Formats: sequence, structure tokens, C-alpha cells
Amino acid sequence: MINSSYVSYFTLAAYFDTEMFKYLYFLLILSLYVFIVCANLLLIVVICMNRSLHEPMYLFLCSLFVNELYGSTGLFPFLLVQILSDIHTVSAPFCFLQIFCLYSYGGVESWTLVIMSYDRYLAICYPLQYHMHMTSKKVVVLIAVTWSVPFFAVFVTTSLSASLQLCGNIINKVYCDNYYIIKLACYETRVNNVYELIAVSLTVCVPVSVIFYTYIKILKVCFSGSKQTRQKAVSTCTPHLVSLLNFFLGSFFEILQSRFDMSSVPNVLRILLSLYFLTCQPIFNPVMYGLNMSKIRIMCQSLLSSSVLGGCCNLFRSGTGTVSGSNKF
Repeated sequence: MINSSYVSYFTLAAYFDTEMFKYLYFLLILSLYVFIVCANLLLIVVICMNRSLHEPMYLFLCSLFVNELYGSTGLFPFLLVQILSDIHTVSAPFCFLQIFCLYSYGGVESWTLVIMSYDRYLAICYPLQYHMHMTSKKVVVLIAVTWSVPFFAVFVTTSLSASLQLCGNIINKVYCDNYYIIKLACYETRVNNVYELIAVSLTVCVPVSVIFYTYIKILKVCFSGSKQTRQKAVSTCTPHLVSLLNFFLGSFFEILQSRFDMSSVPNVLRILLSLYFLTCQPIFNPVMYGLNMSKIRIMCQSLLSSSVLGGCCNLFRSGTGTVSGSNKF
């Protein structure tokens, strides 16, 4: 046991010896990370470059995809290093930096899904007044709030945890987790626990309540409206609803694992459940929205086809130039 006011490093105890399989796991994690970066960057570029997509819904989606890149970068490079390493330790400053990145990612994700449900609520329930309510200035303010508030809240959380006197340095996870660090404290952590409960309620309970209210209103309009209204609601709300279910399911797994004794659960399953929250959402969102939203799908197809055709044309021109040059001799 370490009884000091400052711990210089933490040991991640959830890793186990995979022998030669570690290279297979490394390639699998690397492939997932490359796919996440490429898929989310493609959709960000498509939305930013096409003025026809500069609408509130697509700007909120762009913010969501940026957050997927942010959260993935806080996790995947770290996992890749740890998988190839024989000693699974991480310095205390970097550990708290990772906590800040991953927790703020979760907060931004939660509140972005909330403002997207609010946007769909206005578009379906008040279509004629939509542009009056959802102005460009309001979109900027909403996006700024969804990023600034979680960042501030998580900064306070990380600062409180970093100031604790710890009696150990072993974290039973594959990445740094704030709740596991709080459990290592030498003395009463009532302030941290109360703040954690408030933060969880703000990032889970309040968003769930707002989303539940907006979708109750949307369902009322759908049942009382025309067939065209129902089709529009289904086409625009389905990706968002599936994304919501996926995110809150992952959040439930993470909270369940943090607050209850999971020693009877196999180690591999515990690792998969803890990573589900941080890996499935960045993969799932670009695929779901890219395939289901016709405007984005058409723009992606045109961008990819123009890139392929451009590459083929350049290759053909260079080939023709080489042949012409060889004919001169």
C-alpha cells in the first residue's frame, strides 16, 4: 500500500497476458480506430463543404462527429500502447488527462443528443415556426453550451480527484477511471461522491427526462398527423433513437460496473462492457447517420466517386504523358 499525498503512477490491473495474440488485438484496435477517424472525418468534411447541409440538424451532427473523434483519440492510442507493453502503468498526470477527456466526451455526447431531440421536436411539432425558433445564433449558442458545460463540470471532478490523498495506485480497468481513483483515497470522500452523484444526474437523468418529454410530444403529433408527417418523423428520428439507446445502454453498463461488485463476472466480459461505452458509439454514429440520412448519403457517394474518378483521370494522364514521352525517343 502507498500512503502518500502524491502518487506518481497508476497500475492498470485489468490487462492479462495474451502472449502472441497481443499483435492480433493491436491490429484489431488499430483497424477500429482508423475506421472511426476516416468515417467521422468524411462526414465532417461533407457537412462543412456543402452549403445545403448548413442546417441546424446537420450542424448538430457535425458537432457529434467531432466529439466522436475527440473521445476516440482519448482512448484508442492509449490502448494501442498498453496492448504492446509488458508493464501496464500510466503516469498520474496522463491518467487524470485521460479521465478528463473520456468523461467530458460522455458529457458532450449526452447533451448533444439532447439538443438533437429538441431540434427534432421543433421540426416535427412546430414546422412552420421552426426557423423562427432555431436561428443560426441559437444553434451556435446550443453547441457552445453542450461543449463548455461538460468541460467545466469534468474539470471540477478531475481537480477534486487529483487533490485526494491516495493509499494505493492499482486501477482494475484497462484505462483510467475517476471512480476507481476515488476508491483509492485514504480518507472520507463525501465531497467527491456528492459531486459525482450531481454530475451523473446532470449527464444522465436530466437528458433522459428532456428526451422522454420531446419524444412523447413527437409521438402525439405522429399519431394525430398525416401519413407524410409520420414518414418524415420516422426517417429523421430513427437514427437518433437508435443512437440514444446505444449510448444509454453503454452508460448503464459503465455505471453498473463502477458501482457494484463485478468480481464474479469474467475479466474479458468486464473489459468488453467497459469499452462498449467508448468504442461502439464512435463507430455506430457515422455508419447510422451516413446510411440513413439521404442527403448525407448522396453527398458522401458523390464525394467518394469524384475522388475515385479524379484519381483515375490523373493516373490516365500520367500514363498518357509517359507513353507520349517514350514515343519521342
